[in-house]
Amino acid sequence: MTAAPALARAAVRRLGSAAAVLVGAATLAFLALQLIPGDPVSVLLGPTNAASPAVRAEIGREYGFDQPVGEQYLRFLGRLLRGDLGESYQLQRPVGSLIADQLGPTVQLALAALVLALVLAVLSAVATAGRRPALRAVASVGELIAASTPSYWVGIVLLTVFSFRFHLFPVAGADGFAALVLPAVTLALPLTGVLAQVLREGLEAALEQPFVVTARSRGLGRTAVRLRHALRHSAIPLLTLAGWLTGSLIGGAVLVETVFGRPGIGSLVLQAVTAKDMPVVIGVVLLSAFVFVVISTVVDLLHPVIDPRLRST
Repeated sequence: MTAAPALARAAVRRLGSAAAVLVGAATLAFLALQLIPGDPVSVLLGPTNAASPAVRAEIGREYGFDQPVGEQYLRFLGRLLRGDLGESYQLQRPVGSLIADQLGPTVQLALAALVLALVLAVLSAVATAGRRPALRAVASVGELIAASTPSYWVGIVLLTVFSFRFHLFPVAGADGFAALVLPAVTLALPLTGVLAQVLREGLEAALEQPFVVTARSRGLGRTAVRLRHALRHSAIPLLTLAGWLTGSLIGGAVLVETVFGRPGIGSLVLQAVTAKDMPVVIGVVLLSAFVFVVISTVVDLLHPVIDPRLRST
């Protein structure tokens, strides 16, 4: 009887936090639109910018640029509540449609990079946690280098070696599995370095717990204890950090998609920033905030699944 009200309160708090994050992201995006230098009417008119004052005034009235900032903000929030992200200044198309057209390749790249990063992090941490100090030190140095190396530099090196020199993978495009390998590795390596270090610390702490001695006394080997018991106890910090880092994958995809010439949100944002097409930029910012909210909610729901001690009674 007491679990239902607690669950309802938790759900209300989670929804309230999600709404606050989205409203905050929308507000910051709107302020960025107001503070950006230049006249939005000039951006709409394009490079020629040839229009009479009357035409410029009509465009300003049509898009609401002549209204007070407070009214523009309320209209902006009202459109967002209806799911309307506005219209691109340059392409004269709904922003939601533009993002939907480019979302597939970016989601494919982000998911591939996340899965690869988790697999590599688990393999590295399980193989080195509690082992010889020299092995652990080598793994830590490698992970530190991976985490601190800029992704665009990694992408250029991978292209130079595996595409230009050995011709194993295509240089650009998004056709087939081969075109996904190098971009996914480029985006996954920095995540792998961070996740592996966090997971190793959790594993080493778990291997010091009394349940390890109990499991070994039942005949389980070292590897089995790590995979069946210690890994589960140390998975929550890994899961939480992976959820936080997932939101950064869209930002990382901007650089990676540019380096590898892939279609996706990255190329769309690059074009929008170059052309000062702020409705598109704002739409991508709000998409990133929404992804962050969804991932955080999923991570919270998975915590009690992984660790039964967190389940309400």
